[in-house]
Amino acid sequence: MSLAGVVVVHEPTPELERCLHALRPQVDDLVVVSNLGLELPVPDGAPLIRNERPVGFAANANRGIAETRGEFVVVCNPDTEADPGTLAILLAFAEFHPRLGIAGPELRHPDGSLNPSRRRFPTVSGTLVRRTPLRRWLGKTQAAHYGLDERPTEPVEADWLLGAFLFLRREMLDELGGFDEGYRLYGEDIDLAYRAAKAGWERWYVPAAKVVHAHQAVTDRRLLTRRTLWHWRGIARFVRKHPERLKAL
Repeated sequence: MSLAGVVVVHEPTPELERCLHALRPQVDDLVVVSNLGLELPVPDGAPLIRNERPVGFAANANRGIAETRGEFVVVCNPDTEADPGTLAILLAFAEFHPRLGIAGPELRHPDGSLNPSRRRFPTVSGTLVRRTPLRRWLGKTQAAHYGLDERPTEPVEADWLLGAFLFLRREMLDELGGFDEGYRLYGEDIDLAYRAAKAGWERWYVPAAKVVHAHQAVTDRRLLTRRTLWHWRGIARFVRKHPERLKAL
């Protein structure tokens, strides 16, 4: 089975070199998408796609995926660093799960602490807690959403997986039409997983696969930023597309 890698870069990121160094030996081909048109250091033989104008993560991911040919493709952020053998673990698992459409590794912060990447589909009440000042008082009630109510050591199915590092089956992407480019930033990973679920594709969390994620968590530290607005726009689009989720309180 062949595997491609796509790294989407939205701004200069000091971790990019480590990301590419870790990813290149584990994939058959590698594409880097520069959203701001920046000239970036990429490994020999890895195409660099430079946008003439900035677009959203989903559009960049789709463009990078279209430039690859692997049966599977990893789409990741430049602030991730895959442990050696991580992608071999995901490929081996996918080989025995023909309906696996999306898989995600265990994500860890640079200090070794867990970065919860296995999530539940959003509910109305949970979204209000996480994306308003209510999270200061009720944030601990969201343990189930972040998968903190259990810590699996073996692969388990998930609703959706954090878009920082996604292992995707191309057959599923072709069937679903890839990421929805109507999302600017935030929500495209939930939307893809939700559409995959409705189409009968499985989503798996595979904790034996390890990735370090130097996540800045801007929207978690500050209540109102430009990214917060993008997040709410993503939530609004998800609800418009999937209004049945409003029943999930």
